[in-house]
Amino acid sequence: MGGFLYGVALQWKLDLRSRTMLIACYAVPLLFFAVMGGIFTSVMPGSNETLIQSMSVFAVTMGALIGLPPSLAEIYRSDVKNAYQANGVPLSLGLVLTNISAFIHLLVMSFILYIAAPIAFDAKIPEYPGAYFAALIILIVVSLSIASVIGLAVKDTANTSMFSILLFLPSIMFSGIMFPKDMLPKVLLAVGKLFPATWGYELMTSDTFSLQMFWPMCGILLAAIVVCGVLLKRIQTR
Repeated sequence: MGGFLYGVALQWKLDLRSRTMLIACYAVPLLFFAVMGGIFTSVMPGSNETLIQSMSVFAVTMGALIGLPPSLAEIYRSDVKNAYQANGVPLSLGLVLTNISAFIHLLVMSFILYIAAPIAFDAKIPEYPGAYFAALIILIVVSLSIASVIGLAVKDTANTSMFSILLFLPSIMFSGIMFPKDMLPKVLLAVGKLFPATWGYELMTSDTFSLQMFWPMCGILLAAIVVCGVLLKRIQTR
């Protein structure tokens, strides 16, 4: 257990030194919050009611899809993988450690937004903080599972960012955080439901913890876990 916690702490420090993770988990979400928070509250009446949720969805989606895959690619597409195998360390450990570290980063970033939004833009604090943070944790976990699939599946590390962006953009545009979803065509609404950001935003803005929104997130998570297991076995046999 001590060795595992040491590994988590070490991965945390490595992520803080990683320019990609630092930019994706902290710099860009904070910049987006500073710029778009003012725009939302100025041109969209009532947006301060869900500003914390909107900013958190962006931060989590950005940090997970853009920040995590390159870290996984560095492990499984480099000599780190050989070092794991040479020392008898399960390859799954790298996946677990990077996910736990990224989870902590995203939770910290979300908490910063939770504190800063009411101060900076008079954003409304969620009426039920317990339900909000439960939904937030679920969104982080599911988003990281999708990001893990990208990091393990893409063979060419140079293409990792491209695939991440291809998932990131529709996740944000069709989730409802940029503009009301009733402005979108039905086809795009259906596409948006394929991404955890859409369900996470609905769950975080709901007055109650709805199982109707929870089960799709579970389905996405289970599918991602199965795919990650298959990909790890393929990597191990290479």
